Amino acid sequence: MSESIGVGIAGFPFETGSDFFKWVELCEAGDVDSIWTSDRLVSEAINLEPLALMAVLAGATDRLQFGMNVVVLPFRDPLILAKQCATIDFLSDGRLIPAFGVGSVAIPEWSATGRSPRGRGKQVDEMLEIMTLLWQGERVTYDGTYYKYANAHIAPLPIRRPLPLWIGGSSKAAIRRTVGLGNGWLAGIQSPAQIKPVVAAIRAEGLKINKPIDDDHYGAGIPFRFGSWDEPIIQEQVARLDRFPELDSAESYVAVGNAEDILETLSAYREAGISKFVLRPIGTSSADIMHQTQKLINEVIPVVHQK
Repeated sequence: MSESIGVGIAGFPFETGSDFFKWVELCEAGDVDSIWTSDRLVSEAINLEPLALMAVLAGATDRLQFGMNVVVLPFRDPLILAKQCATIDFLSDGRLIPAFGVGSVAIPEWSATGRSPRGRGKQVDEMLEIMTLLWQGERVTYDGTYYKYANAHIAPLPIRRPLPLWIGGSSKAAIRRTVGLGNGWLAGIQSPAQIKPVVAAIRAEGLKINKPIDDDHYGAGIPFRFGSWDEPIIQEQVARLDRFPELDSAESYVAVGNAEDILETLSAYREAGISKFVLRPIGTSSADIMHQTQKLINEVIPVVHQK
């Protein structure tokens, strides 16, 4: 099993677009595996649209992979989304990692767009089936509950076929979806103790239908900071996380301290079955984000990537 460390952003923790691209250059020059971004269509704070960002990263980098953590499918059209992903993967020479989910019932996009979350699981299943066929080069005629297509097809096709398809969610339906339609799983805001039974359930489902997920296709996003728990920015993060009833504790989820402390947190996630670590720097400014990422590149990534 191979392990890798990518980096992620939630929101836009930079003062300017130029600062963001300097950070991307730092990741490209370092041994960072990939860049990930969250999906928030409706927000007061700046949140970059993932597909647009992936297209920009395709042209701004030569080596890095990039993915979404995760795109909420019910707000997209499967034909358009399949075409976007295929285009980005084609132009980046196969560096896109699509990751999708059904979306929480609590997100504001439902009311903002006049949609109901009811039935979103079936809708997402239809979308994944359609997109997978399109990425394989099929001419798709489809008569579903939510989508109907006649002889739909796309070009270019993705460079990688099958295109990696990571799924988010921990429900029984999400587990079946991950194994039946996907080939990777990405955890949400969950501690190692919460992740472990989900990974076990995905592995059991894979054995049941003879379609196992590769051991290096289990990922988790983990906020980190080289610093101490009593810093105001960490206390603010803990206060925000305490509002997530599904998380058992912020302390079990966030990696804080020196390199050894962060590696110890990663070890707990590794024991839960995670092999792709998406570390999100907690910083007070663009300069602080750069500093945190540089320390990650210097002190943590070499230890993990040499395994």
